Amino acid sequence: MSVWLPTATCRPETCLGERAPEVSLPRRVLRLTACLLTVLTGVLLSLPVRLLPYGTRDRLIRLWARVLLRTLGVTVHLGTPRAPWRPGAPGSAGAAGGRAVGADGALVVANHVSWLDIPLLAAGRPGRSLAKTEVRKWPVLGPLVAWGGTVFLDRDRLRTLPDTVAAVAEVLRSGHPVIVFPEGSTWCGRESGRFRPALFQAAVEAGAFVQPVTIRYRLADGRPTSAPAFIGDEGLLTSLARVVAVRGLVADVTFLPPIPPPGPQPTRAGARRELARAAQAAVEGIR
Repeated sequence: MSVWLPTATCRPETCLGERAPEVSLPRRVLRLTACLLTVLTGVLLSLPVRLLPYGTRDRLIRLWARVLLRTLGVTVHLGTPRAPWRPGAPGSAGAAGGRAVGADGALVVANHVSWLDIPLLAAGRPGRSLAKTEVRKWPVLGPLVAWGGTVFLDRDRLRTLPDTVAAVAEVLRSGHPVIVFPEGSTWCGRESGRFRPALFQAAVEAGAFVQPVTIRYRLADGRPTSAPAFIGDEGLLTSLARVVAVRGLVADVTFLPPIPPPGPQPTRAGARRELARAAQAAVEGIR
């Protein structure tokens, strides 16, 4: 159990539910091979891609994420990210001048079910991610997320939290989105955790919009499935093997209306709690 972030109560033996339809063994091998090649390509190209202009880099990351998901057999239904507007922006109520924020400088927050959530969000709205320090040690994917500019969080050292919040706020001020999963752990999708307010402080300090996102997994016939869930003490390879075995896995990603920075609050803690409650209410309202 982390000092300040929860561990989900979900466990594979109780939360994975009925067995999903599966593809043949040769198809699984083909998917795994294609996935590995796509990840390795991402690793090899990560450094030169970072040197490209922001818009070009953004498009390439989206393309790579969509190809990766396709190799895993995931069909993605991706909503269009909503473009928040700063007060006074053209087209907003009572506008007298300003500019659209678009996808820049927003704290993107979503419910957390699986490691698949990360490429899903990258396919729609690439940004720098916040990840636990353990991700650095993952084979192949660890170096890839590190080279992608991920902000790492040591969940077992509470004293590092203010530095992490400051780092996220600085990225937001620079005009780049940051992706976080404020439940603090992956859940099976049937159950979910409370949005922890700590990292919403970065949006408060940066005056940034919060972009809520809902992620849902289902089968092609519409039945919800927890097969992609990455829970308990399960290893990444075990979860990966289960994902590539599923036939007709569909991911629905819904980008909800952005939440503007809060107005004056009695305390900074009250502001971040307000943002956390509003974001969770938005996400749970669509699930």
